[in-house]
Amino acid sequence: MTDTPRADIAPNSWEFETQALVKPTGFREYDARWWFGTPGSDKAPELNLYGVQALGLGLGTLIHELGIEPKIVVGHDFRSYSLSVKQALEVGLMTAGIEVHDIGLALSPTAYFAQFDLDIPCVAMVTASHNNNGWTGVKMGVEPPLTFGPDEMGRLKTIVLDGLGQARDGGGYVRETGVAERYLADLASGTRLTRKLRVVAACGNGTAGAFAPKALEAMGAEVIPLDCELDHSFPRYNPNPEDMKMLHAVRDAVLEHKADIGLAFDGDGDRCGVVDNEGEEIFADKVGLMLARDLSAIYPSATFVVDVKSTGLFLTDPVLKENGAKTIYWKTGHSYIKRKSKEAGALAGFEKSGHFFMQPPVGRGYDDGLVAGRAVLEMLDRNPDKTMADLRRALPESFSSPTMSPKCTDEEKYAVVDKIAAEYATVAESGQTIAGRKIAETITVNGVRFILEDGAWGLVRASSNTPNLVIVVESPNSAEDMKAIFADIEARLARHPEVGEFDQKI
Repeated sequence: MTDTPRADIAPNSWEFETQALVKPTGFREYDARWWFGTPGSDKAPELNLYGVQALGLGLGTLIHELGIEPKIVVGHDFRSYSLSVKQALEVGLMTAGIEVHDIGLALSPTAYFAQFDLDIPCVAMVTASHNNNGWTGVKMGVEPPLTFGPDEMGRLKTIVLDGLGQARDGGGYVRETGVAERYLADLASGTRLTRKLRVVAACGNGTAGAFAPKALEAMGAEVIPLDCELDHSFPRYNPNPEDMKMLHAVRDAVLEHKADIGLAFDGDGDRCGVVDNEGEEIFADKVGLMLARDLSAIYPSATFVVDVKSTGLFLTDPVLKENGAKTIYWKTGHSYIKRKSKEAGALAGFEKSGHFFMQPPVGRGYDDGLVAGRAVLEMLDRNPDKTMADLRRALPESFSSPTMSPKCTDEEKYAVVDKIAAEYATVAESGQTIAGRKIAETITVNGVRFILEDGAWGLVRASSNTPNLVIVVESPNSAEDMKAIFADIEARLARHPEVGEFDQKI
């Protein structure tokens, strides 16, 4: 047993240097993220290094509790504090009797690959993904290619916060070398483009900059690197392929260099954004639909899993129907889609955020932005007479918003979503209209997605890993109709003072 971590300790205090700080809200639905702090920040840290050590002890205790072989792959992303966070985590894991296999600087998919490469069941990747500088976190799993879901995260939270971590003998440390090189070789294995595709590879100065250009070049692409120098201050924009600043930077580079495509990778390399040869940003759910068309022609009657933020075209697309494809809508979140894709025997899973889960024989089942990029390039290679813009224009027309994220605290966001869901349930029951149409169906598997009579829809849900709500809308009719649906959502949210500013609007 260990001391119970504190939830609130003043920084620059004696206690901060001697006791574990772990804020409970850092335990998310499928990973863990805390504000670790930056120099000069007014925001109080939610975690300190002793807290990270307590997290490692708790994770190690859970591994023993689950009866899993006590070995784990551990890696870290490129932030000024990630190495120290990883080392504190490793101390806790070794104290719990776990043999730690440290792969060094890595992408999240590099760590997932290492589970297969080293035949080790468990993984802990220190990363805050696309979160702003100052955040840290851990993505964890004990069953390749899956990562923790709510059950495992809930038990881990109890172990850590209640001081139930247990020290055991048998812990150890192995510094693994060569994993990154084998990962890069594996990415390019069996892929050699027959077209000399010119590709802008944008990494937002995140960790993917050390991997993406090499991997794409090995596949046979001509690579134009954009912001691939590692810089944890993210001087131009956050490495987030849903962020329009990043996508606009890719657009400009694609047009300047007359590239065939632009690929944008997030901070830990498990997501991929796409800009076509005409500079058009293609949201990841539409890219998923393009890939589903391509793959279902090779693998007839394939199943695909998509998240509730994704376009409704998966259900109406004539090419998917002709190929006998089936689509399942499921909860947003990399852990949810990854797990559902495996359970359903799907060929691939897609998230609007840019997570792509390519299942065997296309991938290993985990989310990897570079595997997604490879799949897109192979799709182009199989269509030598078409550009990426041609493939985009071949899709049925619809008007989709970017993912919009108004601020809402972790303590308040779920209650707000429950209230909004209840409002739309009342609208549906009473026969009221939104932008001139009644609600035909509501889906509440993850927040509320209300579907209007003509297939237009809006979504309101709580973010699983940041203090925000998530808003997405789509219309088959026009951009103006899409904005009208958003206006209804915006008006309802405005009546809730817990909801703050949007990061972006349509």
